[in-house]
This record gives sequence, C-alpha cells and structure tokens, in this order.
Amino acid sequence: MFAHLSLPSIPDVSRRTITGALVVGVAALVASVSFGHPLIGLGACVGLALGTLNFRLIGTSVAKVSSRDDGRTRGPLAVNTVVRMGIITVVTIGLLLVTPQLGFGVLGGLVAFQLILLVNVARSMMKAGGAGAMGEVIDVDASEPVVEPWRHPDPPVLGGGAGAGAGEG
Repeated sequence: MFAHLSLPSIPDVSRRTITGALVVGVAALVASVSFGHPLIGLGACVGLALGTLNFRLIGTSVAKVSSRDDGRTRGPLAVNTVVRMGIITVVTIGLLLVTPQLGFGVLGGLVAFQLILLVNVARSMMKAGGAGAMGEVIDVDASEPVVEPWRHPDPPVLGGGAGAGAGEG
C-alpha cells in the first residue's frame, strides 16, 4: 500500500503537515483566548510543537540508523521511538497533573498533529496512485503463480488418522 507514496512527495507531506500544524495552532490559540481559556490554546500549540518535533526527529533517526555499517536498524529505531514517546508522554502527563487545561490542550494538539499528518499522507498517496490504485494488487514476480491460502489445492487434513483424508469415504 505504501509503494504508491513516492520519495519526492515526502518533503511535500512534511511541508504541508507543518504548515497545517501552524495554522491549526494559531486558530486554536485565537479561539481559546476568545472563549476565555488561553491555557487550552497554549497547550494545543505545545502539543502541535511536540508532534512536529517528533516528526522531525523520526526523519533524523531513520537517516542516522540507515547509515550504520553493521546493518542493525530495528533495535536502535525501537529504542529511539520508545525514548521519544516516553518523553512526550511524561511531559503531557506532567502538564495534565500541574494544569489540566494546559495538559488537555497538549493532548488535543498531539491528536490534531497526527490527524493533519494522516490526511496529508493519504492525500499524497491518492495523488501518486490515482483514484483506484489504492485497492489494486500488483504481481511483482509474475513468473510464479500466486496461491491464495484460502484456495490452496491441497488443504491440510484436520484430525489425522486413517480415513480422515480429503475425498475419502
């Protein structure tokens, strides 16, 4: 499914996501101040900033790990992800405990950032693959027949023992 997302569109997704986060942050701040709850808007801006920082650090982390000579990528990426998510979680829970309005604003900002990112990635995938390409299956290696597991010519025999084979008795 992600084969339709071409590498040249990644910078576009990043730019649109960060621009969208800035617009949503300003709108949240203006709306929250006008409704008399400025801490919620400030928290939303902090959440959007944390989401943006996490997004940027993912790119840095992937670039750093992919340039390793030993070929180990899974472990370091997992550790980096856990550390980033742990820091964001601690900051968010800490702000929730200190000032609930600010903490809930941060949660809302983090959610808003993820939604903006999801919409931009989906938009880029739809553009790259066309309207119907998302559901298409492409046979990469056409020399070998594709066998669906539900249509296997010789299904496994359940139960075992004499007389339990397919087509017997």
